[in-house]
Amino acid sequence: MSKWRGNPWAILLTLSLGFFMTLLDLTIVNIAIPSMIDKLDASLDEVLWVVNAYILVLAVLLITAGRLGDLWGKKNLFIAGVALFTLSSLACGLAQDPAQLIAARAVQGLGAALLMPQTMSIIINVFPPERRGAALGVWGAVAGVSTIAGPTVGGLLVTTLDWRWIFFVNLPIGVLVMAMAVPILPGHTPTVKHRFDLVGVLLASAGLFCLTFALTEGQKYEWNEGIWGLIAAGLGLFVIFVLHQRGKQDGEPLVPFSLFRDRNFTVLNLVGAAVSIGMIGMFLPMTIYMQSVLGFSALKAGLVMAPSSLVSMFLAPVAGRMSDRFGGKFILMAGLTLYAAGMLWLVLVAEVGTDWKAFLAPLVVAGFGIGGVFAPMATEATRNVPPRLAGAASGVNNTIRQVGSVLGSAAVGAVLQNQLASSLRDEAATRSASLPPNVRGGFVESFADAAKGGLEVGAGQSGAQQQLPPGIPPSVAHRIQELAGQVFSHGFVHAMRPTMWLPIGVVLLSAAACLTLKGHRSDTPKKLDPEPAPIAT
Repeated sequence: MSKWRGNPWAILLTLSLGFFMTLLDLTIVNIAIPSMIDKLDASLDEVLWVVNAYILVLAVLLITAGRLGDLWGKKNLFIAGVALFTLSSLACGLAQDPAQLIAARAVQGLGAALLMPQTMSIIINVFPPERRGAALGVWGAVAGVSTIAGPTVGGLLVTTLDWRWIFFVNLPIGVLVMAMAVPILPGHTPTVKHRFDLVGVLLASAGLFCLTFALTEGQKYEWNEGIWGLIAAGLGLFVIFVLHQRGKQDGEPLVPFSLFRDRNFTVLNLVGAAVSIGMIGMFLPMTIYMQSVLGFSALKAGLVMAPSSLVSMFLAPVAGRMSDRFGGKFILMAGLTLYAAGMLWLVLVAEVGTDWKAFLAPLVVAGFGIGGVFAPMATEATRNVPPRLAGAASGVNNTIRQVGSVLGSAAVGAVLQNQLASSLRDEAATRSASLPPNVRGGFVESFADAAKGGLEVGAGQSGAQQQLPPGIPPSVAHRIQELAGQVFSHGFVHAMRPTMWLPIGVVLLSAAACLTLKGHRSDTPKKLDPEPAPIAT
């Protein structure tokens, strides 16, 4: 394999495999949520932490890890990240309770943070400027395909094996990437010494944690003063972080504000965050709905979503080439609009008894949309960034996108829990009329109190535990269990709709924001730098 050392396309393949593995884990967990709730005896808010712990650590450490790559070598950090990610994937698969799994996911997020920023920086170093757009288009396409393929791959693994295999599958991929990285990746990439802004990292980490904890646990604590205090503290910490960064612009800021002088970079970073919210906003409710309401196996749910992955996979490289040739502004706008339209269509057809065929057309539309998003977004965001700031742009771009993921996951989870608690209570009150008077109160109360102990949304569950009074006739017990299933199914559908309005609205706003992008003309080439400059991420 050493004959491929320094070959740009072999390097791109190696980096893309590592990148694919980390992004796959952003969405593959969603399809396993019902199974993990059942097998680990977990609640919805606990499983949301399985999702959020990974994204939270990844988001706050991306820029710092990019700086470490400049100091200690990008190849070294990439290999170290892959190794840590692979070992922590093994720990995730062996976890015996939610706390162990959440801890292992946090370590997995550290591994992803170490390797992810090195991918774009190495690509920028090894590809000359005139071929950089095509390479970043492939890199962006991998981002889109890996994110949207998660439910399909995860569904196959959960159904045929077990939820633990969504983590075990990383082991052979990780070993393969390390085996390729050692001989193929360039051993000497430009290194730059940095001062580390520890205060900035701590401020960003604390702010994100406060907001994520408040949004994830808010329903459980009935949105009391403590939860709102955490939200206020999180926002306050972000304001302090921005002021702190403003004072360090002449030194070593985590976020160089000069990047945001380029309108396209600024807008597309916001679009990247919006896309992350849109992806989470579809996958999280839909995977629970298909398994817990419609009774699909994880495999069937994944296969139903497969057309979206396939369409995206084939369209993404085409969109990348077209954006290189004609500019990505209108391709990106069309992609975002189609994705929002596909999500809206899903909301409209999602009922308690919807047949799986009804989802195919909206998911194909969503696949066309997302296939036209990632590659143009990556190329347009970095098109006008000076080479000396390309690494920093990579770190900021990845960080903002992952911040969108963690806040989007927490926000969508918060809306879903809030709406589900309300709709379960209302459905229980309505349907309890057919029960004997002596059991109606307890039936309604079980759903009214469900959120306090953690909502249960596993496959075949009803959202609340039914405590049957002693001596109840078998026919009444059967009726209670039957009604509990109806309450959950109808309640979840009613809760899912307003939950998905959030990501749909965010994606449509981001499509409108693309109108402000500066156009790209292929017949007016830019002055190119003869050699890539040392990168500072």
